[in-house]
Amino acid sequence: MDIPTLEVRFEHVNVDTEAYVGSRALPTFLSFFFNRIEALLNCLHLRASAKNHLSILHDVTGMIKPCRMTLLLGPPSSGKTTLLLALAGRLDPNLKFSGSITYNGHNINEFVPQRTVAYISQQDLHIPEMTVRETLSFSARCQGVGSRYEMLAELTRREKAENINPDPDVDAFMKAASSKGEEANVVTDYIIKVLGLEICADTMVGDDMFRGISGGQRKRVTTGELLVGPSRVLLMDEISTGLDSSTTFQIVNSLKQFTHILKGTTLISLLQPAPETYNLFDDIILLSDGQIVYQGPREQVLEFFESMGFKCPERKGVADFLQEVTSRKDQKQYWARMEESYSFVTVKEFSKAFQSFHVGNRLKDELSNPFDKSKSDPSLLTTNKYGVKRKELLKACFSKELLLMKRNSFVYIFKILQLITMALIGSTLFLRTEMHRDTIIDGEIYMGALFFSVVMIMFNGMAELALTIFKLPVFYKQRDLLFYPAWAYAIPTWILKIPITVVEVGVWILLTYYVMGFDPNFQR
Repeated sequence: MDIPTLEVRFEHVNVDTEAYVGSRALPTFLSFFFNRIEALLNCLHLRASAKNHLSILHDVTGMIKPCRMTLLLGPPSSGKTTLLLALAGRLDPNLKFSGSITYNGHNINEFVPQRTVAYISQQDLHIPEMTVRETLSFSARCQGVGSRYEMLAELTRREKAENINPDPDVDAFMKAASSKGEEANVVTDYIIKVLGLEICADTMVGDDMFRGISGGQRKRVTTGELLVGPSRVLLMDEISTGLDSSTTFQIVNSLKQFTHILKGTTLISLLQPAPETYNLFDDIILLSDGQIVYQGPREQVLEFFESMGFKCPERKGVADFLQEVTSRKDQKQYWARMEESYSFVTVKEFSKAFQSFHVGNRLKDELSNPFDKSKSDPSLLTTNKYGVKRKELLKACFSKELLLMKRNSFVYIFKILQLITMALIGSTLFLRTEMHRDTIIDGEIYMGALFFSVVMIMFNGMAELALTIFKLPVFYKQRDLLFYPAWAYAIPTWILKIPITVVEVGVWILLTYYVMGFDPNFQR
């Protein structure tokens, strides 16, 4: 069987925005106030906007081929993250986008890009109380197995028709990796081993306030969270942040095996890769000032710059050279034509020269031939919003919320002890056998006791607000990645708190109802 592949094309992509610059961009009260007034006046056509027009990407055209590792290089603020977000269909709605992005000839609006593309961001957002294995298992459970089950069924049918007996170990692994609805997936253990996380697989992830795994290990968990899914396209944004060069090399080497053997489509953005890591890539996309300077095979990138008069020194890393050669401050040191006087070559001139370079001409010819949609496997471009059935997503969120409640059991025990203490204090304050109802003063005492009870029960639940707010960034990330809908997250959080609330109120009532004299009958 031929493993289906995905080819990504982007043509004439422009991303622009209107933004305040200088002191007006600072998030102060006065700036916010003036910006709102100006926006209102601008809508009424009474005042022109003071926002500046900024071009993030300008006429970006290219192709990411399957079975090839592509490295996205560029200095900071060159538009790498914006390009990755555009390809993943996750651009901010406030940005002005134009151009076309296609997957196997299909427009990005014809399928669900979040389920087809795995976008791995720079930020490491995880629930600190969960272990590495639990984090990856939950991610795998929400994303499902994609088309692996159907492919294995077809493969098994063909093997039986040809009387082929597969290797039992490989067969067992493939069946385990393609099983639907499993809480523990063998792919999770496989990714843990690939990313070198076995040593901390059962360690809490942790955060700034809770000690857990190291920053480099947390970065690998961020990568593995989407690798456990069935996505065939990997878009990775600065995955080497916080990692040493050796670990980065191991991860990129593992991704190279995935890309070449399983015919994946991979685009990785790195800031300063080591020479050994750089040599693992097949293609290079060099981005500077929002324009593509070079896109093509890694072996021919130096040839292009030598044709422009710039040469990489022998002991200089090629990746560092590529990011510095377009800079006004660093470009002059690489000028190789000593017989000619040097003059600064702009990014626009580089981009224009690449169009006439033989690699650029070949890319232009490939883009001029539209992709044959009949060759595209429909299972790759999923139209289902979520990876598994909604019932399974609800069960996964229930089990995760129950696990977090067990991990935060100290909070609930402390809340019960706090209620008991306040109940004893309140009981001595309102101590009486029977609550009198004869005078206005009696009524005020009666209402005071009720008010004190309600306030204590309410404020005792405030401790959970902090836990909820701390988890919100992770919820937003997983919701945007279409791990689960918002209701699947909210319902377990609400339902599982009801028994705890019943226990807390029951403890308070048992200690105060009779002692405060609400009713002399204890059974009441």
